[in-house]
Order: sequence, then C-alpha cells, then structure tokens
Amino acid sequence: MTTPSEPLDIDEAPSADAPDTPHPHRGYLEDKARYLARLKRIEGQVRGIHRMIDEDKYCIDVLTQISALTGAMENVALGLLEDHLEHCVVEAARTGDAEAKEKIAEATAAIKRLVKS
Repeated sequence: MTTPSEPLDIDEAPSADAPDTPHPHRGYLEDKARYLARLKRIEGQVRGIHRMIDEDKYCIDVLTQISALTGAMENVALGLLEDHLEHCVVEAARTGDAEAKEKIAEATAAIKRLVKS
C-alpha cells in the first residue's frame, strides 16, 4: 500500500475491467482520442523533467515543471471522473438497486483518492 505522498503503483490500482461490470462501454469512449493525446503530452513532460534533472537544471525550474505535470494529471483525472459520473453512475442510478449504490461508492472512493493526492 502507498502513503498519500507516494504515487499509486499501477499494480495496486483497482481493476478497470471487473468481471461483474455489465456495461462494456466506458464513459470516456467518446473522448478516448483526446485523453490519449493528452497522456502523450504528459509523457513528454515526464521525459522533459527527466532530462532537466539529468542536465542538473535549477531546482525551482524542475519543481515548476513538476507542478505543471501534476496539474495536467489532475485535469485528466477530473475529466475521467466527470465522464464516469455522467455515464456509469447515471446509468446505474437509472437501473437502481445495488448497482447504483456500488457505482456511487466507487465514485466516492475515487474522489477520496484524488483529494488525498
């Protein structure tokens, strides 16, 4: 398990394809290309920060770039959360019962993780 200051290891992340998920369509599907393009830019930012440290750049300049990277990741996360709420949670609420409660609990847990980071 990680502490709030450590990034979540990909192996510790909850499964995105839980076998009991009845909806194969993900809420972000319409914006998938946009998310992938944003993540490519973020990859470039990470490589740039790596290069800055390798080249012994000034600490504050590196921290400024890390702050920009953090903001970019937060924007991706908030967009995915919004898509999840608009698609998965709303759809589950329409059907009612235990699925709705489960989706709300998932969204609440995701919000808690985002707030802690």
